[in-house]
Amino acid sequence: MKKNTIDIITMGCSKNLVDSERLMGRLEACGYHCVHDSKNPQGEIAVINTCGFIQDAKQESIDTILEFAQAKEEGRLKKLYVMGCLSQRYREELETEIPQVDKYYGKFDFNQLIADLGKADMISCEGRRHITTPRHYAYLKISEGCDRHCAYCAIPIMTGGHVSRPMDEILDEVRQLVAEGTTEFQVIAQELTYYGVDMDGRQHIAELVSRMADIHGVKWIRLHYAYPAHFPWQLLDVMREKPNVCKYMDIALQHISDNVLMRMKRNVTKTETMALIERMRREVPGIHIRTTLMVGFPGETDEDFEELMDFVRWARFERMGAFAYSEEDDTYSATHYEDDVPENVKNGRLGRLMALQQQISAEIEAEKVGRTMEVVIDRKEGDYYVGRTEFCSPEVDPEVLIPAAERSLCTGHFYDVLITGAEEFDLYGTTLS
Repeated sequence: MKKNTIDIITMGCSKNLVDSERLMGRLEACGYHCVHDSKNPQGEIAVINTCGFIQDAKQESIDTILEFAQAKEEGRLKKLYVMGCLSQRYREELETEIPQVDKYYGKFDFNQLIADLGKADMISCEGRRHITTPRHYAYLKISEGCDRHCAYCAIPIMTGGHVSRPMDEILDEVRQLVAEGTTEFQVIAQELTYYGVDMDGRQHIAELVSRMADIHGVKWIRLHYAYPAHFPWQLLDVMREKPNVCKYMDIALQHISDNVLMRMKRNVTKTETMALIERMRREVPGIHIRTTLMVGFPGETDEDFEELMDFVRWARFERMGAFAYSEEDDTYSATHYEDDVPENVKNGRLGRLMALQQQISAEIEAEKVGRTMEVVIDRKEGDYYVGRTEFCSPEVDPEVLIPAAERSLCTGHFYDVLITGAEEFDLYGTTLS
């Protein structure tokens, strides 16, 4: 147990990770040493940043809290704090069920932790972050909350309405990160295409990304979590015209059947969704679209699911994830619909959908063999350097494996790589420069 050392454990999404990094930056400014995502307590204090999105994520957060609570009972930890989405939503229940935790904080009041540690005089370190990703890339959160009220989603319940960060504040953060060695930015928000609407009624995401792209030292910008309704078309112009804006769009579509989309309260139709995809591919040649789909939503029929399968065959998404519906407390679907699709049917549909995507992904990746692509190196792992193209986001997308025996490569550097082989979700290559 190391004095003045704090363990920070992050559960869930990259938006949570940014919150942890901000907290770590401020704690370090107060004289603490922070360790991120250690499996066992290293210091006297631990802070768990929880996820409350779906049942599996909630259970993982609870299990982690219990593990560290046991460490505290065994004397391997002095103080245990919990923050994030789960404690934002279930604070009273958690305080009752796991009283070993010294204090629970919500999604937005965790900065109080610094004052509770007796460091209130250091509250001024607001913009500081401790980057936990490899130095060359970082996540950039541009807003909090969401004004969409999809029937299945509990996120607005936990995070509240959409609040955009001031544009100048975001751009200043980009400049600071570039000065510290970051060249690649994953722009994230619960709904990034809504950026700016809460400020003056207009979507400003295209302006923000364009101004980011003009900052010297920004090599790649990648966009995550767009929404299909009222898509800002100017963003496609920026993506096409700015060479450092990756031709990559992460846009969760969830389904294609009008029956299911209406019940989900997605405010978009099948016809509009297909027109959106066609326009994206037409206006940004070579774009890679990542999406997320849901199976087993209440009322989803066999016909609805087959329509979804046909849609995936038609769209040929370069990147796709899927999950089975799970009922979340207090959401519209939990209070208005019966969870009427049996678990075995949900799992069967999920398996079929992912098997189809696996085949599509294998075909798309195989088409890249023989091409020369720019690759950034993330790490060395065993006998390979592991990198990514502009079409690959960290941790979730295919990687490029380059034999380490060929030559020495530098993490964070970009190389021209000849793609020599492909598997369903990974590429193999050899460096040319």
